[in-house]
Amino acid sequence: MQILDSSRMLGALLGTTPTEQAVIDDLVAANRILADKAVVEAFGQVSVRHRVNAQRFLLSRDLAPAFVTANDIVEYDLDGNAFGAKPGFTHLAERFIHAEIYRMRPDVNSVVHSHSTALMPFANMQVPLKPMSHLAAFLAPDVPIFEIREAAGGMTNMLIADARLSRSLAESLGRSSVVLMRGHGSLIVASSISLAVFRAIHTLINAQIQMQAMVSGGPMTFLDPEEAEKASKAIDQMHLRAWDLWKRGLRASEGAVDEKVGLAPA
Repeated sequence: MQILDSSRMLGALLGTTPTEQAVIDDLVAANRILADKAVVEAFGQVSVRHRVNAQRFLLSRDLAPAFVTANDIVEYDLDGNAFGAKPGFTHLAERFIHAEIYRMRPDVNSVVHSHSTALMPFANMQVPLKPMSHLAAFLAPDVPIFEIREAAGGMTNMLIADARLSRSLAESLGRSSVVLMRGHGSLIVASSISLAVFRAIHTLINAQIQMQAMVSGGPMTFLDPEEAEKASKAIDQMHLRAWDLWKRGLRASEGAVDEKVGLAPA
């Protein structure tokens, strides 16, 4: 993998314009929020497409999402080459997933990859994940499942760590908002980082609701396709209330931690 002029590029990345700094701040917040909501833990990641150069995206270095700071953000091109990486940084092998999604889906500006245990049953069985809540209407019309054995033509270590498998995963996603990965996790996409985080959280919540309904043994009612389409358009416009709540909560909790250790909140 090519690493280009790392220290100079990182300084340029973090110090160019207030708009770009705001994108980096949102990416850091997204990592922390997803960790707090148990969408990701030691593994999993979130990225955002570069606002100026659509052929690049921002993603953290190989680090647990809960620990990501602005200094850990790296700029990548769609071949996985890194710009703005400090010497000694290790890079996520799954960055190729993000690259191929951005290459194939120009409408996507943010990607979340999760290994959430709440979604794993639906990735491994023949019961489709469907929207039970209007907040998860984006799950319609369907949630495809990526089968790595078919894509690889045999057995693998289950990781999507190259462009070829990542391209197959992007093809499985198609025009959907979510794709499940058998034995691995999920991939959630959206037109903005706030919406991607919202969808990732409510995909997990919907899976929990659906599993509870399945355990109860009663009949299940899902959103009608027309209901889902109308609800999804409304939620896409309204989700920023939740994003604001999560960011405020994050600042409050991190401020409390800073105060306990004798530091002034940032």
